[in-house]
Amino acid sequence: MPPKRNRRTSPGPTGLSAGERLKRAKLTGNAAYSAWGWVGTEATDVSHITPQHRLATCGFSKGSAHTLCSNKYVKKQVASLPEQVKDDTGLSEFEDLANDVIVISEDEESTCSGKFCKHNPFCLNYLGQDKWENTDKAYEAYVKAHNLGNNPNKNSRDSLTPVGLKNLGATCYANAYLQVWFQDILFRKGVYQCQPAQDSEHTFEDSPIFQLQVTFAAMQHSSLNTFNPVKLVESLKLRATEQQDAQEFSKLFMAHLDTEFKKQRDPGLRSLITNQFEGKQVYNTVCQNCLRRSERDSDFLEIEVNLENNATLEDRLSALLEPETLSGDNKYLCQQCNSLQDAKRYTELRQLPPVLHFSLLRFVYDVSTMERKKSKQSILFPTFINMDRFLGSAEARQTRKKQTVKESKNLYQLRGILLHKGGSAYHGHYEAQVFDGQNQSWYQFNDEEVTKIESIVPKLDVAKKGGRGAKDGKKKNGATTIKPHVPSKKRRRIEDSDSEIEIIEDPSQPQKSEQSPSLERPEYISSKDAYMLVYARVCNKDPPPRPVEENGAAGPSTYPAVSSEIVPPPRALDVVQRMNNAHKDSCEEYARREKSCRARFDHIRHTMMGIYQSWSLSSRQQDAVVASRQSLESWISRHITKPKTPKTTPAPAAEDAVPKEDASVTLTEESTQIMLSISEVVCVHGKLDPNGAGDMKVIRAEAWARMAQEDRCILTPKLAPTDICSSCVERMFKEKLYQIEHPRLVSLFDNVAAVEDDEDAYYISKTWLKDWRLAKPKMHVDGQPDPPPDAEEYLRDVVCEHEALAMNVAARRRISPEAYSLLHKVFPSWRPPSGSAKPCSVCEALLHISREDKREYRKQAEEEKARLKHMHDNALNGNTALLEDVPCAIIPSQFVRLWRQWVTRPADLPRPETVDNSQFVCTHGLLAFNPNESGDLDSSMTIIKRSDWDALAELYPGGPLIAVENSGSKYTHELQVCADCRLQRRTAFDMTEITIRVLGPNDPAPTPQTYSEEPVLPAMPIQATQTTLLTYSKRQTEGYRKSRRIRQVKEYGRRRKITITKAMTVKDLKVMLDDELAIPVISQRLFHRGHEIDDSSATMLSLGILSNDLLDLKRVDEDVILVSDTDVEEDGGSTGPNKKRTEGQAFGGTLLGGGSSFGFSSVPPSSSPPVAGPVACPTCTYENEPAEVACAMCETRLPNA
Repeated sequence: MPPKRNRRTSPGPTGLSAGERLKRAKLTGNAAYSAWGWVGTEATDVSHITPQHRLATCGFSKGSAHTLCSNKYVKKQVASLPEQVKDDTGLSEFEDLANDVIVISEDEESTCSGKFCKHNPFCLNYLGQDKWENTDKAYEAYVKAHNLGNNPNKNSRDSLTPVGLKNLGATCYANAYLQVWFQDILFRKGVYQCQPAQDSEHTFEDSPIFQLQVTFAAMQHSSLNTFNPVKLVESLKLRATEQQDAQEFSKLFMAHLDTEFKKQRDPGLRSLITNQFEGKQVYNTVCQNCLRRSERDSDFLEIEVNLENNATLEDRLSALLEPETLSGDNKYLCQQCNSLQDAKRYTELRQLPPVLHFSLLRFVYDVSTMERKKSKQSILFPTFINMDRFLGSAEARQTRKKQTVKESKNLYQLRGILLHKGGSAYHGHYEAQVFDGQNQSWYQFNDEEVTKIESIVPKLDVAKKGGRGAKDGKKKNGATTIKPHVPSKKRRRIEDSDSEIEIIEDPSQPQKSEQSPSLERPEYISSKDAYMLVYARVCNKDPPPRPVEENGAAGPSTYPAVSSEIVPPPRALDVVQRMNNAHKDSCEEYARREKSCRARFDHIRHTMMGIYQSWSLSSRQQDAVVASRQSLESWISRHITKPKTPKTTPAPAAEDAVPKEDASVTLTEESTQIMLSISEVVCVHGKLDPNGAGDMKVIRAEAWARMAQEDRCILTPKLAPTDICSSCVERMFKEKLYQIEHPRLVSLFDNVAAVEDDEDAYYISKTWLKDWRLAKPKMHVDGQPDPPPDAEEYLRDVVCEHEALAMNVAARRRISPEAYSLLHKVFPSWRPPSGSAKPCSVCEALLHISREDKREYRKQAEEEKARLKHMHDNALNGNTALLEDVPCAIIPSQFVRLWRQWVTRPADLPRPETVDNSQFVCTHGLLAFNPNESGDLDSSMTIIKRSDWDALAELYPGGPLIAVENSGSKYTHELQVCADCRLQRRTAFDMTEITIRVLGPNDPAPTPQTYSEEPVLPAMPIQATQTTLLTYSKRQTEGYRKSRRIRQVKEYGRRRKITITKAMTVKDLKVMLDDELAIPVISQRLFHRGHEIDDSSATMLSLGILSNDLLDLKRVDEDVILVSDTDVEEDGGSTGPNKKRTEGQAFGGTLLGGGSSFGFSSVPPSSSPPVAGPVACPTCTYENEPAEVACAMCETRLPNA
């Protein structure tokens, strides 16, 4: 049973609903609705085209579907409507009328949008006017487009924000410490009071002390937010592009300042470094036998602390003070016992400075790799630390553990954190987090960037404890975020760039603000990047005077005075004042330029808005000018975008022109004539092109005149809507008409083309007919008629060269007389052969003869192949070892290639004509090459047996004979070599091949004395099973190109062919070798006949490189290998031990390293000779004896060696 058919749905209601507008342009039969709808209906010939038809092609006709869109940038006022009287039904008379009448309108208003009105020539709304509507955005774009210059106000300093320091390349280590030292009020005051030394060769301003005073003065009083310490860096002779260790810089710079302070007259200044930063510790050794105690005092500027993952600072200090037992091989030589005894060694802190530095040994020396590495272990340090628990003897420390923090006389508060970002000990970035005593706030110092940290100990929000809603948890450079998981201890992380800092606190204790922290239970900060910690003593009472008492306190408080009360020296303050004045002048100058610029902008904006608010047409009868959409967009944005091409030279300025100082940032647009082309809508005849109708925009003629007069911008050429190109319209009309009539003609042809075998017919080209029947034939060219079926391209499909029916039956087909008549009307000159025509008799005879000739060619090829079988099988195979002691001859390789191709396809390819050896013989009748020289026997020649040459001489004309014989060590030849012609032949090339020989890592670099080439005739063993002869050249590689993986050289000692030109430089050759051999350019050393090629700009011709020459390539890697700082070795790495990284020269050669000095000795003069101290290893920092040449720990060569 067939499936049940669904009932057809009733058609929906047709027509318009009451009150709906009917667009006249969409009425049936209205040809004006389409731009070319009149083709084939109103006009079937070029003579039928009217002016209205031409207007319709661009959408300008009266019946066009394009509406006159209102200008949406003009503020409209809503007119008051008359009061409507409603009838008994509650409807007004207008509403009642709308229910009965269908309104037909020509100029109905449509919805205007950028998508639907993009190609509407009467819509001028979406051309970029929005850029001018917002005053602030337009002004910002205008300033950016015109060279107003950098705004110096952006570099102005906020009065409460500290000053950043410019990084000169790799000076972040110095910037971080300068920020810490600047916040030390007493130290800054001492720097200000210091009088720099000078001599006849060095001025006062060259002194590092003076430049440090200037730097501190700028950080205190500068009106700029960033200071450039280049003078300070230059005075210290630091290398700005080399990153150094921050701890080493701190020690050396403090030592230099201490030397300078000790030269001052003020006693307090002479001991400033000692009083402020220096503490005392004692190294004790107690013999376990006689209990004799040996003590050695030592001063320190910082306490070095070893790291242990997640350990607190107090734990590491306790571990530092733990006694060490000396026993076994490490016994102590007791002077009292006069023998080796077990002993106990420990360290005691005797005196602490007001400012206490903890150096975290973040960089450790790995003995296994003999390199420094960065430790990524976290350390927890408190915001307050009671140092009484670590001061004095073990018994004293034990008793102080019970005292409260309020009783402590050595309570220290965290005041600075130095951070090292990065995973390597050899590179990274230093930053600092420092407490500003004047603002009572923490700041993140990242060179020029200074960011306030809301709190070094962030506040916990109850709503954010679960991790939800913490969207504002991070703030730039020191912001905080709350971790969703809360362990036994609360953790709060400070994310300062890349650093890992967490705040750890006891959750049982209520949280307190930073202004009133808990001294008994301080909060701890965890960090993996902390490098140096700075603590300052908190003064609970008046400090004890010097000398030091039992509690170990020394010196006054760190902050005895307010920062603003410290005044820099006059000279330094004068330098800063000049900088501030210059900045103030630049700000005032910029304000004047900005005021002038604003006035010009207001004038231009008023002009631009006045034009584009009034350029829309209100009716099609108004005088109008046609422009392109692109030109109007360019006009609108030309004042607020930078021009891609230089503007035209402005006319001489008027008397009231802009002052000279403003000329660099303004261009008097009033005096500049701008020409904007509308070429997008103009044809080659200089008229409107209908193909560009989608980009045409019609504006009022008054608006065009205002552009030219008020804005000095001319849209050229000036064309009215009626200036449509007639020639282009006619050409396009023909094409449109063809698109209408051609499918109809093809349909008529298909209906009558079929024909029976016994009926009359005509022959036509099958290729032509297949293409012509397409909707748009490939043969068709716009504006031109189709080629006829007997065009030259298709004629031989039907008619042969004898003007008779062609022999190829598959290339033609039969059509009926009716189809012929239909095509004959379109192509009157076409005269096809009838279906009863016979094939050409001449072509039939030639076809029979051609078959006989091919049979003869194949027979001849087989005979020559059998006669020259040895040459056919073995020529061009690349090995001459089997031709030893056999008479041979040399022939061109090209002849062998052509002969082989002819033997394979004798009926299709021509037979070689001659064996021409004249290219190998010079004009003197001698050889132009030397068979025994490498590179002379190139791929242009091949060696065959003498018997094959005799056979070739009978079959082909040519010569002369070049007879050679391989005696095993060299070739013997009858003709002598012409040296001059040989050299000329090898240099007369535009492009040639050379051989690159890759040397091994252990091969010595070639020299003119040791240079040698591999023998041309390599001794290759002959296998018993080998029956074929391998001759010179390379047939095995012909016809295909191997992949890069196969072609890449994988073993040293291999040779590689490279194509070069005369003009190629050495640099180009090295780049090519980099691509081919995967050897970096920087690692390539090239040698030519033992001489190294150093000049990368030299050409192959200038170096004397010959055709088929040989170059040696040796790979030399850099001495410094940047190994990974991780413990995992990457795959593919070297299996051998890594080379030790070459350490830099650190501060050697700088003022801090003692390599140079500022006109005076950095050590106080003494009559006694200087005592040599221990020498620190630059690699592992181990202190060696002065007489040592290499480090006893890592065997690195010492600087004093």
